[in-house]
Amino acid sequence: MIDGIVRGPAGPTSGNQAEEFKLHVSKEMSRLNGRILQPPKLKLGDGGHVRDITPSRRDRQWNLLNSHVFQGTRIERWALISFGGTQEQKSNLPKFINQLSRRCEQLGIFLSKSTVVSPQFEPTQVLNNVTLLESKLKKIHRAASNNLQLLICIMEKKHKGYADLKRIAETSVGFVSQCCLYPNLGKLSSQFLANLALKINAKVGGSTVALYNSLPSQIPRLFRLDEPVIFIGADVTHPHPLDDSSPSVAAVVGSMNWPAANKYVSRMRSQTHRQEIIQDLAAMVEELLDDFYQEVNKLPKRIIFFRDGVSETQFYKVLKEELQAVKEACARFPGYKPPITFAVVQKRHHTRLFPFEINPSSNQNQHFDENIPPGTVVDTVITHPREFDFYLCSHWGVKGTSRPTHYHVLWDENRFTSDELQKLVYNLCYTFARCTKPVSLVPPAYYAHLAAYRGRLYLERSESVAFTRSSNIISRVTPPKTTPLPKPSENVKKLMFYC
Repeated sequence: MIDGIVRGPAGPTSGNQAEEFKLHVSKEMSRLNGRILQPPKLKLGDGGHVRDITPSRRDRQWNLLNSHVFQGTRIERWALISFGGTQEQKSNLPKFINQLSRRCEQLGIFLSKSTVVSPQFEPTQVLNNVTLLESKLKKIHRAASNNLQLLICIMEKKHKGYADLKRIAETSVGFVSQCCLYPNLGKLSSQFLANLALKINAKVGGSTVALYNSLPSQIPRLFRLDEPVIFIGADVTHPHPLDDSSPSVAAVVGSMNWPAANKYVSRMRSQTHRQEIIQDLAAMVEELLDDFYQEVNKLPKRIIFFRDGVSETQFYKVLKEELQAVKEACARFPGYKPPITFAVVQKRHHTRLFPFEINPSSNQNQHFDENIPPGTVVDTVITHPREFDFYLCSHWGVKGTSRPTHYHVLWDENRFTSDELQKLVYNLCYTFARCTKPVSLVPPAYYAHLAAYRGRLYLERSESVAFTRSSNIISRVTPPKTTPLPKPSENVKKLMFYC
């Protein structure tokens, strides 16, 4: 399609202006050499037959057959609530609970076969009534003696009340929840149950996979076992284009374990409408460093910061203000000045890469009709002539054309070599908690994106109640006051509730 457009009637060389201005525009794509990074060996749980695995399939997916997750959890106190559903669908619930519990067991996760409270059946309308929903959730929590690890919610179809449910459960009651839909329960595939189990395990404090050769053994020049490193991801989500008043939501996540670096806690804040720079970054990073110290008993020796959602025109503005904020956060701990690497992560760009083979026998060059494989790195020809940036496609493109992720290092006190940083980012892409394949975006940035989305959910519904617009729409000069986000409760905020 791209070739067709360039050569076609709307292409850059279709008119005669190019000739008049003596411009020559090539109709060929840029040719360049990429490299393909090898997948890391992964470490799974001790209970299964398979303890380690190297993803060898072309799409780099791996299978959890006969293996346990790296760290399975014990879920003894959980409950189930159902909204809507036909009589037949509801009658399938005992079978679902039994099969989910068995699938969890195969994966090394313990999910008790019986709920602490008998399953609650509510009509879908409850999701429309915030006060009623809150009282139902609090009732379940009380019945579980205020100690509930997980609530599974089953809905007949997607419902906007999902946002209320998440907000109430995480901020005012204090437990994590996993939602799923009745139509998916009809055809209980092993894959669906495993995906559900992975999300549940991550939410209640477990982890799916770790690198077999830990980061210190892979990048010994920079990382050491006894010198922990924190990976931080940050993202800002803005309201949809027609909304001219809602706040933007900033989220920052940080890894809380070393050397596994596969558990991330989050901080979320609302801020001025459409403001790109994270206003409260210093306070958020300070809280993450504090949490890290409590978990690891040391402050991180190095900070590696991935910032998502910044366009090229904003690079240096964001770097100047946010790097300063990270340094301020560090300065609040006496004598603490770790080296910082600040990299921007971009998926919204128009670079597309295609595999290309020069076939000497037929004098014909051919494009393959498939995507570039996971691990493809390009850091010459189409990257910045002087700065440190590269394209890395870490995932297998299932549908459409793969979009390689662009990593642009704006500040690097850790002095990474290109190979070290590319390997680090690619290896981290295998440790994402929700699936058994490498993801397209480095996990700290991915989790920050999910956490910011969760913050947006908290706002959307609580605001829509107060949606009576005043008449100052035309004359407003300053953005309206920002509604603060409700805070996740103490027992939830140390968990990956947002994933």
